[in-house]
Amino acid sequence: MVLWLFVAQLATLALILAIAYRPLGDYMARVFSSPKDLRVERGVYRMIGVDSSAEQSWPAYLRGVLAFSVVGILIVYGLQRLQEFLPYALGLPAVPEGLAFNTAISFVTNTNWQSYSPEATMGYTVQIAGLAVQNFVSAAVGIAVAVALVRGFARRSSGTIGNFWVDMLRATVRILLPLAVVAAIVLIAGGAIQNFAGFQHITTLTGATQSIPGGPVASQEAIKLLGTNGGGFFNANSAHPFENPAAWTNLVEIVLMLIIPFSLPRTFGTMVGDRRQGYAILATMGVLFLASLGAMTAFELSSGSLEGKEQVFGILGSTLFNTTSTTTSTGAVNSMLDSYSPLGGMMAMVNMMLGEVAPGGVGAGLYGILVVAVIAVFIAGLMVGRTPEYLGKKLGPREIKLASLYILTTPTLVLVGTGLSFAVPAIRADVEKTSIFNPGLHGFSEVLYAFTSAANNNGSAFGGLTANTPWLNAALGTAMFLGRFLPIVFVLALAGSLAGQAKIPATAGTLPTHRPQFVGLLVGTVLLVSALTYFPVLALGPLAEGLQ
Repeated sequence: MVLWLFVAQLATLALILAIAYRPLGDYMARVFSSPKDLRVERGVYRMIGVDSSAEQSWPAYLRGVLAFSVVGILIVYGLQRLQEFLPYALGLPAVPEGLAFNTAISFVTNTNWQSYSPEATMGYTVQIAGLAVQNFVSAAVGIAVAVALVRGFARRSSGTIGNFWVDMLRATVRILLPLAVVAAIVLIAGGAIQNFAGFQHITTLTGATQSIPGGPVASQEAIKLLGTNGGGFFNANSAHPFENPAAWTNLVEIVLMLIIPFSLPRTFGTMVGDRRQGYAILATMGVLFLASLGAMTAFELSSGSLEGKEQVFGILGSTLFNTTSTTTSTGAVNSMLDSYSPLGGMMAMVNMMLGEVAPGGVGAGLYGILVVAVIAVFIAGLMVGRTPEYLGKKLGPREIKLASLYILTTPTLVLVGTGLSFAVPAIRADVEKTSIFNPGLHGFSEVLYAFTSAANNNGSAFGGLTANTPWLNAALGTAMFLGRFLPIVFVLALAGSLAGQAKIPATAGTLPTHRPQFVGLLVGTVLLVSALTYFPVLALGPLAEGLQ
């Protein structure tokens, strides 16, 4: 009976995503192709001094991304440090410097890694003006970068790839904000709370006293999922009944995480003028997602363990949610991954190691899989001895170098960060003494998971690791920052290089990139690149633990 309910849940999820794919994908394509600005957008442009009709080269677009993000980090950091002087601080003190640094980078990079208990650390003003705002705009930055890369494929002999300020604002105002309002209303109807009540002191059935926090939860929950952010209002994240009250809201939250990433391939196909290309990308994402879901579910069912899982959701509702979370870079959890079986927890890690392209975060998943597609086409070109071409653009040494640098960035951050945590004697002593509660293979997996999550901008964690230490705050903050912005540098440089090319006609030797053959090649490339990079370190942690 439970299995049939799971199948029904999957079918419902697939139906909703299929219904949304065409209208939402086409709508997003119109948003980024329309020459018209809304009145509220024109007001913002006047305020910040932006000419919305002026296009930008890729270096100018990149400067906009970096400037906007650095200012965001400073604002979120300042709000945390000044918290005790802000309204609705709930009597909470300023956030310590190291933790404030880590959290500011975390939310601006769309990671939402939290080394603290949110309800006991952040007042409402910081939650709304700092964290919730970044949930919107950091997601919008990801969408903007993806659209810039799509323009690189679509344009001919152009020196520009759009306007960052226009793309970011449109993504916020026309896509994320309307969807978040609707999602928040649905969650409130389902029982998620939305108030400014502060802490309510109650007497329990046993006569003890307890403080129950309130807060504007539903509104933040909506955008944390839609924007694939993941930061919880409460420490238990989406396992908390105030955030995720029932089995049907659990499905709603899964839909919110997937709806934009799975619709963006349609946007891509529409903007490049060949919607079959969007279907190929969608099929690749779907195959990887279903394979990962099947593996994690099989491992957890074989263990039969309900430790760390909310009974309302059970094993199947938990694996569906957490597969979605770790394949979309959301990082929200409705069960504790630290309590999963070694191989079940490994699958959450592998989802991130694949580059979160199944379907990935809003924007980041699309530009990530398009970079992998460039690598796949290059490999196919080597096999037949032809200059690789993708969507009418030749992939020369410059394009392949940029794609390769993109692929190498996050594995380098993960492996170097994990290695330093155990290779430097003073750091290792602190990590083993302070951070790791489960020594041995599982403790190694916890540290590996933390750097994998940070560098891939996911934000989920094995719950047994204490990360609020000077080393981990600094190291994970650095991994989040570099893991977000170095790939964006390479993506925008690739977009500029492609946009500057003339489109070449397809010939008999051109690899068709809209057929099942290419889908298989792309899936194989994703798996091959990740396996070669991460298998040795997985063998030291979750694989070894699973074989014990």
